[in-house]
Amino acid sequence: IRDMTILEVSGQLLENTVQKMSLSSVLLCASVFTLTLGYLSKLLFRQQQHAGDTKYPPRIPSSIPFLGHAVAFGRSPIEFLEQAYEKYGPVVSFTMVGKTFTYLLGSDAAALMFNSKNEDLNAEDVYARLTTPVFGKGVAYDVPNPLFLEQKKMLKTGLNIAQFKRHVEIIEEETKDYFKRWGDRGERSKETDLFCIHHASPVVSHIKIQTHICLELFKRCLICADFSPDSHQNTFSLQEVLLWIIDSMYLNGRPLNDDEIAGMLIGLLLAGQHTSSTTSAWMGFFLARDRALQERCYSEQKRVCGEDLPPLHYDQLKDLSLLDRCLKETLRLRPPIMTMMRMAKTPQKVGEYTIPPGHQVCVSPTVNHRLRDTWAERMDFNPERYLLDNPAAGEKFAYIPFGAGRHRCIGENFAYVQIKTIWSTLLRLYDFELVEGHFPAVNYTTMIHTPHNPIIRYTRRKTQPQQ
Repeated sequence: IRDMTILEVSGQLLENTVQKMSLSSVLLCASVFTLTLGYLSKLLFRQQQHAGDTKYPPRIPSSIPFLGHAVAFGRSPIEFLEQAYEKYGPVVSFTMVGKTFTYLLGSDAAALMFNSKNEDLNAEDVYARLTTPVFGKGVAYDVPNPLFLEQKKMLKTGLNIAQFKRHVEIIEEETKDYFKRWGDRGERSKETDLFCIHHASPVVSHIKIQTHICLELFKRCLICADFSPDSHQNTFSLQEVLLWIIDSMYLNGRPLNDDEIAGMLIGLLLAGQHTSSTTSAWMGFFLARDRALQERCYSEQKRVCGEDLPPLHYDQLKDLSLLDRCLKETLRLRPPIMTMMRMAKTPQKVGEYTIPPGHQVCVSPTVNHRLRDTWAERMDFNPERYLLDNPAAGEKFAYIPFGAGRHRCIGENFAYVQIKTIWSTLLRLYDFELVEGHFPAVNYTTMIHTPHNPIIRYTRRKTQPQQ
């Protein structure tokens, strides 16, 4: 018997006993055996966790096969993770739909993801199935990471200050044109009609790209359009975008092929589409809830730009410090992406734990942005916290709305220019308030966490900006 395992002994004893028992007794015995087997499995797993020098992250137990915690997590993911943090600490594993997820909660634990090499914590293995059907093959997470980094660098070339300066005027005009349909006062209850503003992007506004559109359409745009700085500024900006991507080359001198150009254009269009519009919407609700703060932001417009509110200029945006802090606080409480994921390809050491290969390793900006031991008055919308001695300032990954490390969002600076321009324009046009105090809940059923059942009341200001 010494050479037999615990499970083999249990099985042999059960077989001998069954021969002497009735059917009802057999069923009862089988139930007891199943429960015993489950207990022994957990016991062996715990022993394995502490065997040798390897200690795996604490695992949240579940009695539901395969699904695991999918239902509880899907219902309220942030509450689920916050409770896990309080009970198990900054590193915790659990199962959903047959896969093991390990969350790194808090700045110290998150450092593993953002400081890791792609061959150790791989992004392509997680995101390729999401991006390839939209962007097409040969771009983004469908290619090896070094190639993707080259593609991102190509796109980032066009996201420079010279472009930003021209985009401010374009975004302001598009915002004004879009909101002409609102009239002088009323209520709006559709998120897509609240703060999309055609997503206020020169590219988005003039190309409605779907995955089936071929590159020939872009080439025809260039051939048919009058490429001249004297032509319409929005069209000129579009032509520049097309040209810089078409003329781009890899480090080895190879030009982009047609599929790569089309995929990168689609990626450029969609990457910041829902994130910027959703952040703009949330910022509107925070300002509508705090009318005094809203008026301070409006007064800042006059102080920085002039009492008669002339058209915006890029250089003025940096001086709109209160508006900047409001945007930063919006991104803290409502980051558009709840979870960033990687696939563990090699064993990963974090603190006292080792994450084995095959785990999906995750960081949640939402959780990191409101941990009790990092953020004072964590659930309050308080733009002034960035003027004070903020505890999170010393923690590198306590504030990560745009990610960090090699996969940090290349559109971060443009997003700030875009949203600050949109809200500078809106504050000059309207006064906003909540409808009967309704502040929307978060819709966790979508990848981008939008306001659920949004509605807002607006009134056109008597003093309007210069045209």
